[in-house]
Amino acid sequence: MRKSVIITGASRGIGKATALTFAKNGYDVLLCYQSREEEAKAAAEEAKAFGVRAIPFQMDVSSLSDCRRTAAKALMEFGKIDALVCNAGIALPKLFTQTEEEEFDRLFDVNTKGVFFLSQAVAKEMIAAGGGAIVTVSSMWGIAGASGEVAYSASKAAVIGMTKALAKELAPSGIRVNCVAPGVVDTEMNACYDEEAMEALAEKTPLGRIADPEEIAKAIFFLASENASFITGQTLTADGGFLS
Repeated sequence: MRKSVIITGASRGIGKATALTFAKNGYDVLLCYQSREEEAKAAAEEAKAFGVRAIPFQMDVSSLSDCRRTAAKALMEFGKIDALVCNAGIALPKLFTQTEEEEFDRLFDVNTKGVFFLSQAVAKEMIAAGGGAIVTVSSMWGIAGASGEVAYSASKAAVIGMTKALAKELAPSGIRVNCVAPGVVDTEMNACYDEEAMEALAEKTPLGRIADPEEIAKAIFFLASENASFITGQTLTADGGFLS
């Protein structure tokens, strides 16, 4: 039986690249998306070219019922869940003094609550199966903090803390939990930055450029794979040396 993975935010950017990386390595993939149906379907078709099953699945990570429905869907389609990648996230480039309560709540609902409750739903199945791997996606700003993105930085810092605690709690059940904290990546999420700002961020990166989504996907796959079989509770910073 092939291994299987659930990936959120899989219609584009890092999520799509991650779906294709897992598919290339022989995993059946549940590509979760919220609203970009056509892009998710196209990504699934690309994944199927690797000879695996790839199913686009509409869900909202901020909904507890949807998180439970997602775990049930993967179990029904694949018979087991070997890996979960909590990639879905939203940004909020806004001054601290101008951030509204509704914006704050939505940010944490997607970036933090979604990781918590989808991991909870999937972990129950992994515990019953005797093991698995969960990879969360934070940000280098969750480590260092970013001026003008206080709420976003806080939501991503919470993901790192959650990852460390969850790794300890699930380790006796054979489940590894790790986090990838990307630097600046060439994705649609960063469309909020103009070209000048992106160039400035590239210049501040020791490697002298921003990342491709595929580079982050490889880091995620590594942590989910058997190559990381004795690694848990860790945050892998894939930022081109930005924070070093």
